Amino acid sequence: METTPSDDGDTVAALPSKGSAAGQVAEQLRAEGKSQEKIAPPKGDGGAPVALPARLKDPLKNRTMADLPPPATELLTPAAFWSPEGTPRLDVLEQHLSAEGLLSKELMLDIITRAKDELSAEPNLLKLKDPITIVGDIHGQYYDLRQLFELAGGLQESRFLFLGDYVDRGSFAMEVLTFLFALKISSPSRFRMMRGNHESRQMTSYYNFREECEHKYDSTVYEAIMDTFDCLPVAANINGQFFAMHGGLSPELRVMNDVLTIDRFMEPPTDGLLCDLLWSDPTDKPLSKADQFVPNEVRSCAYFFGFNTTVAFLKENRLLSVIRAHEVQLEGFKMHRTNPRTGFPSVITVFSAPNYCDAYGNKAALLMLNNATLNVKQFHFTEHPYHLPNFMNVFEWSLPFIAEKITEILQVLSIPDEAELAENQPPEAKEGELKMPVTRKSLTADQNDSLELIQRILTSGGDEHELLIVDETEAARRRRMQQKAHILGRIAKVQRTLREQNELVMKLKGVCPGHRLPPGILLEGRDRIRNELDLYETTQAADIINEKRPDHKPGDPVPASS
Repeated sequence: METTPSDDGDTVAALPSKGSAAGQVAEQLRAEGKSQEKIAPPKGDGGAPVALPARLKDPLKNRTMADLPPPATELLTPAAFWSPEGTPRLDVLEQHLSAEGLLSKELMLDIITRAKDELSAEPNLLKLKDPITIVGDIHGQYYDLRQLFELAGGLQESRFLFLGDYVDRGSFAMEVLTFLFALKISSPSRFRMMRGNHESRQMTSYYNFREECEHKYDSTVYEAIMDTFDCLPVAANINGQFFAMHGGLSPELRVMNDVLTIDRFMEPPTDGLLCDLLWSDPTDKPLSKADQFVPNEVRSCAYFFGFNTTVAFLKENRLLSVIRAHEVQLEGFKMHRTNPRTGFPSVITVFSAPNYCDAYGNKAALLMLNNATLNVKQFHFTEHPYHLPNFMNVFEWSLPFIAEKITEILQVLSIPDEAELAENQPPEAKEGELKMPVTRKSLTADQNDSLELIQRILTSGGDEHELLIVDETEAARRRRMQQKAHILGRIAKVQRTLREQNELVMKLKGVCPGHRLPPGILLEGRDRIRNELDLYETTQAADIINEKRPDHKPGDPVPASS
């Protein structure tokens, strides 16, 4: 693994690029699906080779998807991860995580602890200089993160500042954190991580990161990560020109140094300066001079801050612009209203999770600041391994469809045979008499009553005179049967929609609050589902409730999925 001395005195571990030997091997593996055992293993302390985690074997060469690299089947151990110099082997880690491999619990906790030590030593307000690449929300999209580093030119080319929201919504947040923590350990002064609103116990319990972490590891690893989140810095001053945070400004923030007064080593509160830095949003709506901060009803906490407020803050602190993340953008970034004093956007929003939730279809972006010049790079999403929602296994996922098939089978089995029909056949009704229904011995009395009512309804032909012979009790039963039939029809339509449009439904559930679909959407069929997924604006509208800070508290039961 190549290393490059940095200006800050750190040794920077080079990411495997396409031109490097490790990158070429990785590309070959991805293209040919060969075993990782073909890679030359790293050397241990004594110079002896260290075995890399094995991948899935294919002795019969009959894998259905033979063009895809086989997944890892063994845990990555400390011996394979740490070099003799005590630095992370980033190329080994990158290949292992890309194969959906996990780390041993011992190694995972060691990485978390070392990253926590580095983060806790940093101040609330980071002071940084260019060249620097500024990254917005990632939200568990590990395979897009890999593309992001390739686009940025590798760690050795620039410093990085991440603005938070590494977890939730996506299903590969553990991979994101593992790689980012390893980078932080490898090069603490070149790689900076800040806190987002999702880096909290409240949000990760309400959304899917806690579930993901406990599925891949356990609650001990989850609690260690939460303690590390409490250590993340909350703001940055870049070149003395840009003020960066995850969310936005606060009524309690007059000068940048006010950030230094925050006790950040805690779960974010529901109000105050720390909450506002993580949750606030700019607004393009004109605000009165008396109301430059208005309550943020979209988030259920923090504030909307107006243009005049931003301009006044920038002037007071001799800044050029505010850089923040926190909001999905169709193009991956947004240049907000221009400050007439400087001719530069007062606020810049950057979002780095392309095709957010596998549904938005948005681009992602990076802000690259070099020699006081700000450039924007956009990129599209990368395909990631297929997975079932909520980390279900195939058996759990298939239960609703099994139940549907069993119901159909039981309906077939409930048809009486010819002998039973002949035995229970009533005498022919005389002309003008209502033919009585068949009474079946295989059914209960209540079920036979229901059959009788159905036959009365069917044989009446809608004739009101014939329906008059049904007494009040039968009329009530008829209404109940009609209601049952209506409900069963709706259920059947929902089941048919689930079966035929299963993949679209799962994608849409990924952007809905608590994985619960909007009421009635399954009854309206494919067109409604497709419309929900096709249009960025519609998806954003369906997802707006997820922008709200939940009432869910850490330790409360996780919301049930539907």
